[in-house]
Amino acid sequence: MNTRLYSWMVVALLWVVALLNYLDRQVIFSVFPLIRADLSATDVQLGLLATAFLWVYAAVSPFGGYLADRFGRRRVILASLGVWSAVTWLTAHASNYPQLLAARALMGVSEAFYLPAALALIADYHSERTRSLATGLHQSGLYTGIVIGGFGGGWAGQYYGWRAAFLALGLGGLVYVVILAAALRREPARDALPATLVSRQGLGALVASRGLMILVVANALASVAYWCVYTWLPLYLFERFHMSLAGAGFSATFYIQAASFAGILAGGVLADRWSRTQPRSRLFTQSIGLAAAGPFLFLVGWTASEWVLVAALVMFGLGRGFFDCNLMPVVCQIVAPGLRATTYGVLNLTSCLAGGVIAAAGGMLKESIGLGGALQFSGILLAGAALLLLAVRPTGTRSGSRAL
Repeated sequence: MNTRLYSWMVVALLWVVALLNYLDRQVIFSVFPLIRADLSATDVQLGLLATAFLWVYAAVSPFGGYLADRFGRRRVILASLGVWSAVTWLTAHASNYPQLLAARALMGVSEAFYLPAALALIADYHSERTRSLATGLHQSGLYTGIVIGGFGGGWAGQYYGWRAAFLALGLGGLVYVVILAAALRREPARDALPATLVSRQGLGALVASRGLMILVVANALASVAYWCVYTWLPLYLFERFHMSLAGAGFSATFYIQAASFAGILAGGVLADRWSRTQPRSRLFTQSIGLAAAGPFLFLVGWTASEWVLVAALVMFGLGRGFFDCNLMPVVCQIVAPGLRATTYGVLNLTSCLAGGVIAAAGGMLKESIGLGGALQFSGILLAGAALLLLAVRPTGTRSGSRAL
């Protein structure tokens, strides 16, 4: 198989892993009402399920990124998928709330190793000519996982109980580990981290980068908005618009993720082509996306019309796609190849800490300004993140691989 074809095959293989990654973490949100009844959980405790996952995921992410940079992306990807699939299966056997909370924390540990390694591996295989599109196509697996987790989780919960989906997903992931190990060959040559501690050289260089620090803040603000939507939108639609569990799960995921898929294709192609004449094209594309997504997320939390709701969800998703497909390509313009996974781990750390706050606070905000108010606040944060991105200036393009 020629190198060009295999570079896209890598994206296809990892697309399935990305699907499982978000499906396994997302499915729980669509069965919140069932868990609340079965385990006698409060709204605040439901929010803490997301927070436990996010904060553990955040804390482990930089370490996972470092291991991928130091010892190889392929090994880390395979180990992460195997462990989180086993944890997903175990989640179905939680008999009380503390056990379920512990399972979510373990899920955070195991999943934290995947995205930094996977996106860095894709960047190794793809040059500036195709990097945004390749990254975006991989991201579409995450979006698809959210949709299936939302609708499928609600449907499975409605007919088979909340535990059924976790059993099936855990077993499916373990099977795919075997397939991936056979199909994913050794990664291309790259500039690896030296054997010295990353804290002395790698992280020092990252902290000194003003552009990266701005990107970290902007990404954290975007994550607050995303996790408000991921965690609370199904319940918001269930209560405000009186949808069924399956209907709320579908509406909270399908419109956003379908539009996000269109956004990553359009944003990826735009940024890749624009980059030939404008070095800041990827940052500008991200800023355009968030500037569009913010007002429409505000509208999601304000409107009482289902038609307006659907239109706003679509526009929010479209703008989000513009941002997501360019995050790792922007990282590649700021840091050296041997620090890409570590850098993405740092981005995960800060964004998930911020996202965990809104996941937990949503249960408390529900009693004061309501979930609609929390969504409106999140939309304002997205607009602020769009402005911040305009202050980032790439330090240069470093492909650092034998990409095409």
